[in-house]
Amino acid sequence: MAEKEDAEPGAPRSLRANSLFSEDELSEEQGDAVSGGPSPSASPSPSLHPPAPAFPSSSSSGSEDMGGTPLSPPLRAGWLDKNPPQGSYIYQRRWVKLDADYLRYFDSEKDAYSKRFIPVSSISRITSIGDQKFEVITNNRNFVFRAESDADRNEWIRTLQQVVEERRRTSMSPGSSGVPPELPDRSGFLELRGFKHKLFVVVAGDKVFLYKNAEDYRLGIGITYIEMNVGNVKEVDRRGFDLTTPYRTFSFVADSEQEKEEWVEAMQQSIAEALSNSEVAERIWALESNRSCADCGSPKPDWASINLCVVICKRCAGEHRGLGPSITKVRSLKMDRKVWTEELIELFQHIGNAVANQFWAANVPPSESIGPGSGSRERRRFLTAKYREGKYRRYHPLFGNQEELDRALCAAVTTSDLAETQALLFCGAAVSCATGDPQCPSPLALAQRSGQRLQMEFLLHNRSSEPPRLEVGGSEEKPYSVPLPSVTHHGFLYKTPSMAKPIGERKGPEEFSRRWCTLQDGLLSYYESDRSAAPNGELRAEEMVCLVHNAPHTHGIENTFEVYMESERLYLFGLEKPDSAREWLKSIAKSFVHPCAEELLALDFERIGRLHYKGGLNLERAKEGWFALVGSVLHVCFQDSERQEPLQLRKLQELSIQGDNEVLVLVERRRTLYIQGERKLDFLGWVQAIQKAAGSSGDTLSEQQLTESDVPLLVDRCIDYITQCGLTSEGIYRKSGQNSKTTSLLEMLRRDARSVRLKEGEHHVDDVANTLKRFFRDLGDGLFTRRWGQDWLRATALEDEEVKISEYRQLLGTLPTVNRATLKSLINHLFRVQRFSGENQMNTHNLAIVFGPTLFQMDGKDYKAGRVVEDLISHYVKIFNVNDQEMKKQQDEIMAIMKMREAASSGTQQAGDFICTVYLEEKKTEAEQHVKIPATMTAEELTFEILDRRKVVMKEKDYWSCYEVNEREEAERPLHYSEKVLPILHCLGTESYLVVKKQMAMENMLIYLASRGGDCKHGLMKFREERNLLGLGLSTGFHDRYFILSHRCLRLYREVRSHKPEKEWPVRNLRVYLGIKKKLRPPTCWGFTVFYENEKHEKQQWYLCCDTQADLREWFATFLHVQHGGALWPSESSKVRTSRWQQDSRLGNISLIPLRGNESEMRNSVAAFATDPLTLLRNV
Repeated sequence: MAEKEDAEPGAPRSLRANSLFSEDELSEEQGDAVSGGPSPSASPSPSLHPPAPAFPSSSSSGSEDMGGTPLSPPLRAGWLDKNPPQGSYIYQRRWVKLDADYLRYFDSEKDAYSKRFIPVSSISRITSIGDQKFEVITNNRNFVFRAESDADRNEWIRTLQQVVEERRRTSMSPGSSGVPPELPDRSGFLELRGFKHKLFVVVAGDKVFLYKNAEDYRLGIGITYIEMNVGNVKEVDRRGFDLTTPYRTFSFVADSEQEKEEWVEAMQQSIAEALSNSEVAERIWALESNRSCADCGSPKPDWASINLCVVICKRCAGEHRGLGPSITKVRSLKMDRKVWTEELIELFQHIGNAVANQFWAANVPPSESIGPGSGSRERRRFLTAKYREGKYRRYHPLFGNQEELDRALCAAVTTSDLAETQALLFCGAAVSCATGDPQCPSPLALAQRSGQRLQMEFLLHNRSSEPPRLEVGGSEEKPYSVPLPSVTHHGFLYKTPSMAKPIGERKGPEEFSRRWCTLQDGLLSYYESDRSAAPNGELRAEEMVCLVHNAPHTHGIENTFEVYMESERLYLFGLEKPDSAREWLKSIAKSFVHPCAEELLALDFERIGRLHYKGGLNLERAKEGWFALVGSVLHVCFQDSERQEPLQLRKLQELSIQGDNEVLVLVERRRTLYIQGERKLDFLGWVQAIQKAAGSSGDTLSEQQLTESDVPLLVDRCIDYITQCGLTSEGIYRKSGQNSKTTSLLEMLRRDARSVRLKEGEHHVDDVANTLKRFFRDLGDGLFTRRWGQDWLRATALEDEEVKISEYRQLLGTLPTVNRATLKSLINHLFRVQRFSGENQMNTHNLAIVFGPTLFQMDGKDYKAGRVVEDLISHYVKIFNVNDQEMKKQQDEIMAIMKMREAASSGTQQAGDFICTVYLEEKKTEAEQHVKIPATMTAEELTFEILDRRKVVMKEKDYWSCYEVNEREEAERPLHYSEKVLPILHCLGTESYLVVKKQMAMENMLIYLASRGGDCKHGLMKFREERNLLGLGLSTGFHDRYFILSHRCLRLYREVRSHKPEKEWPVRNLRVYLGIKKKLRPPTCWGFTVFYENEKHEKQQWYLCCDTQADLREWFATFLHVQHGGALWPSESSKVRTSRWQQDSRLGNISLIPLRGNESEMRNSVAAFATDPLTLLRNV
């Protein structure tokens, strides 16, 4: 009873920390404490396993109480009186539920979490003991219940006996003992707020189980379990963390910070598994050999190596990752949904573990094999021998003869013999070998011509795979072909426990432990003290992937550095003296950095390590390079380069992350570099460090993001925008913009000018002008610098103009490079502005009055500052050495702008044109094109316009189309080539956009339409109607319905035999999109979203799902065929393209300014910006 008094007064019953125990459980707990139950410090025995029923199968996962995936439906539920143990005669009323897995009881029928669950498999018998009572007997405990009547009691007994008997028949290991189908992901004791003693907690699959003690865990009788599909884990303090669900919060406390991090990681993985999709796994498990791990035999493996075509368990997957992506590419069957194409699933169904192991494990000695209980070291040894060295493989008869292997591979890929292709490829055949056929120069092309889809899939996933190489000498792992230098170093270091995630907060000095460390023969060992004989732990240099030197005072120890390992662990070390820290850094770096990259060791690096990259002309295969970050420069030792190459990160044109945070893209003016993340832990650190280094780091010019010509990107963005949109704006630079907008824009540009795009309609000219002025006024050290600023002012006193110009030119030469380039760019811009003074009222004198005090950061009382700016503008050509060619280009530019203004004012522009943003292939800033859309433009013309601008050559079998993408509905629709684009733009919402990309299914659709007979299609599809605004309509899921699509209408029938359709829609009023929102949980991934609008503008929305991808293509092809009179694709597209190109060639490759706002605003402002002559002239 004491625990109930500890609960917060007035707290709801469902939220009380101790509400999981009733009074009878409390008495049991007190009895356990007296009889020597586990103490709070007790550690779990590694040999303890719960019985199989304690972890219900995935088919019965979830809880009806929590709104997740439902359990086996309750077979019986109702109120019963329960008699507590210890001989008490006081009954408590409990809500009891029985399903195929558990007998559970609760405080009330509304509770989400039980007070006790009893696995059905642990029940030995059920007996009647009179007075409406019955007893549930397990091997170690009896539970007495009392029903309201004898009939009710008899019904409970009958149902229980049926369930127990059914369990005994189906279970391979009846009873309450036995080994679970898989080991739990984590188990041990944790404190739970509100309980006197620690609870035994188990994370298994997608659930967390709570037990009173380890004995209950072994017997399988627990308190409750938590479905993690509704859970969220949050760290609270150093040792505490919360597991939050919609029904209550479980506040746990671990014994140490490291244990807390491990528990949090295990629960986060459990959440990911709970939210994953099992469809792919079930299909791959359909092949019997795929139901157990290819390496250790663990049941129901839910990971796979997609290039080796083996299905593996979670523990083996972790060791596979350590081998690297050139050996094995690990993906989850349940979480990496995008990877699993239909072809890849079929590939696993054809090869699978049985066929793969006939090759990879043909010669495994029993003494070297591993099992489900094998440790990490044994697994690593075995997998290295199996896949990296190919020690157990079945050698192909042609092994060692490269020419014959390549010839045999070219022959094999044209057949369906995948096992032969696998054996050839992993015995040394080159995946990109020459075939001798100019029409099909590679094995991939041969497979494509032969129609071997699965061969193509296998080759694609092995483009960058390395064949096994048996290492002589028995070394477990040798990433390098030459030995690393032997480095010796020793001394005391401060160390924290290793971590599996990036360091998110400052580590205090109390979290470090002083350890004696030695570095010798490629092994970094740390000991309890300098007298200890055995090390506490060891780090192998060959397994190190990254070394980071933190800034001083990052943590409680003044100088710290981080070591990242292949095993996704992070080690933090520290020293008090910076010189000693630097010595350790150099020694560790020298021990693991490849000799080919020893140039990097001479740098004062902040971060150094190895990463995989793609670059240059060959983007098919990733290579390994060595990278060192020094300030804002990334030094790279490429695999094929003799010397390191520096990348100026602040001068990048683009810095972005692609994929699922797996590729970092760095775009320079002349090349693009793709850095790939093998390991999430160190790659995340690299991404954050590079992003920080590529941004602005201070308030001086040299610390800003720069263009190729050393002008701050912020200045370039503002000048470019005002040149295009504000040269004729009256009072430009004299008028002040809105202060709040100026502050916000300046902050955005300072943070990352590279990601900011100034666009008409979103940013006002005066706001941008004010932003530029404020930047120069707040600039650290000023544009003219504090050292030379007064000399510039004194030069205004010179009376002889030639002498004065000579002095200005001399002072210009003394400025730093960035300051000099920035001053020239600004004065060039002001020179243009004053040429339009008749319209903007800003002549040279007026501009000097505004910019003099701004650039010299003065109060405006000294007229000399304005004189300097006026002289620079007036003598711009002489002072900045502007040649005739530059001057002519600027004159042409000014004339073009004036002509554009005259055309705009005279109204000669075509009315009704819109300017919209269209993307090429995907929605990215660098892929956007701004296009003028006349009222007559079709989707085909728009497609050709985009392809011509980007110089994309359309091949014979390329079916490029313009798509309307609806992000909110997660659906897209290829526009018919004859559709007018402008009406579509009028209807686009804020979450929709246009993108031009290849229509991959078009060829198959054309073949299908050519081969079928008639214009109709009929068949079964799964149907769901969107709930309308009144809450009516189907919303309970997808239902099988029979459809008939004719040239006039689409009819829906309840079943095949129905004579009268339930619904009927005219085809001309339907808009069919590919894709369905994931939150609707469609039964397959091949579906449509359909919108219908009748003559009264009443709208409906519904969804259709097909069973196969082929069905989807056929239905969609028929929809398009019916809606567009059979014309799916133009027969003479080349002629249309030629006419489009000739029609628009007078405009050149012009990028137009995108307009935002409503329709009327766009119409009013489009005429002045129908073309962009500035871009045209700059490209001359």
